[in-house]
Amino acid sequence: MSYCLNPQCHYPVNSPPERFCNRCGFRLLLKERYSAINPLGMGGFGRTFLAVDQDIPSHPKCVIKQLYFSHSEPKTFKKVVALFNQEAIRLDELGKHPQIPTLLASFEQEQNLYLVQDFIDGNTLEEELEKNGVYNESQIWTLLKSLLPVLQFIHDHQVVHRDIKPSNIIRRKTDDQLVLIDFGVAKLLTNSAILKPGTIIGSPEYMAPEQGRGKALPASDLYSLGVTCINLLTGVPTLDMFDIVNDCWMWQDFLPAGVKISDRLTEILDKLLKDSLKERYQSAEEVLQAINLNNTVKATNSHNLINLISELNTDYTKLQHLLAKKRWKEADEETWVVLCKASHKSVGSYLFNSDIDQLPCEDLQIINQLWLLYSSGRFGFSVQKRIYRAVGGEYATFCEIIGWKVHNSNFSDSALQFHSSAPTGHLPSRRWVGGCYSWWLHAQHMATRLEQCGIN
Repeated sequence: MSYCLNPQCHYPVNSPPERFCNRCGFRLLLKERYSAINPLGMGGFGRTFLAVDQDIPSHPKCVIKQLYFSHSEPKTFKKVVALFNQEAIRLDELGKHPQIPTLLASFEQEQNLYLVQDFIDGNTLEEELEKNGVYNESQIWTLLKSLLPVLQFIHDHQVVHRDIKPSNIIRRKTDDQLVLIDFGVAKLLTNSAILKPGTIIGSPEYMAPEQGRGKALPASDLYSLGVTCINLLTGVPTLDMFDIVNDCWMWQDFLPAGVKISDRLTEILDKLLKDSLKERYQSAEEVLQAINLNNTVKATNSHNLINLISELNTDYTKLQHLLAKKRWKEADEETWVVLCKASHKSVGSYLFNSDIDQLPCEDLQIINQLWLLYSSGRFGFSVQKRIYRAVGGEYATFCEIIGWKVHNSNFSDSALQFHSSAPTGHLPSRRWVGGCYSWWLHAQHMATRLEQCGIN
């Protein structure tokens, strides 16, 4: 079946292999390759269709987003096209993240604007909730750890999603990863000052207070993520959980009978849901730090609890001293020293992937705990592992997020940031990594070794 994309066509269903609509004569193929087969959704100025790419032999599925402005003035339409092109560039950049749909094409055809994106095969979290019932605490922790790096990525690209909710998060069937969809370019264009001044973008039941007043910030997405979590935990319509008299969320009162949520998760969710921007988390990075502190560093809140001499007799007292003094550059250099000692290699030697595979678990644990403790959860091997796994092992994306150059294994100190506000996971650096052709697999080998050692 082919579906006519003419907004005025009253009989849009066509049988293949027609190239033009039987009823209105509208061209059925976009760019002579994309064929709509079924409508997925529609709004005032836009529609979304399931489609196939006829140019590729396997005819893979894709998604067409159509924006139509049949009654716009030429001057207005020209402004819309300019804004559309700007947003398409942003979507192209965002689509490089493995948990955001890839932008395949963007173009104008017959006075309509089109975006074509990857089709994500899977169920939305809204569908999962309806089918499987409410989420447990473990599932919420997993959700936060999966989506927060995605939000950090889009916010670093100066983009605010504006519509985080269960129906805009899909669990991809192929790898079980959560994918963030519907960045609302159609809403942004059609509700912009060009067409509808003052119109608010987003879903009111998930929207942060400042967003409802027309100001969307990265913290607004975090608020919506918090509302998404309590909806998944309770299965209750979100606005039913808000106490308008006391101006606060009462979500714990709506948990299923007998279900208790830990103080750690409650504290994080409550801070995500703060009405006041000053009291709310300001960045995804800050939330990830809080999660990391709660789950790992809290157990080692004093260096006295960390054994500073390993069974191999490697002494970590100097590393602990440098980290406690926030002397990040020297601590990074000392990390190389102790890694060499733990690997029975001379100081200054490079470690290859085979060396990483054999690193003693106790030594890795000590190094990681010290970095976590003195950076308040910002730096450490486990932080890097979490980010690497969150981006699906895409090394270039991993490097972009933590602020490393991609193409050379050993870069100079000038390419590193030795301060407390360096990107999350920026340190320890990879200055100790060796190898010719497969050095970049060090992140994969380290992640695997940490998991083998039970270091999360």
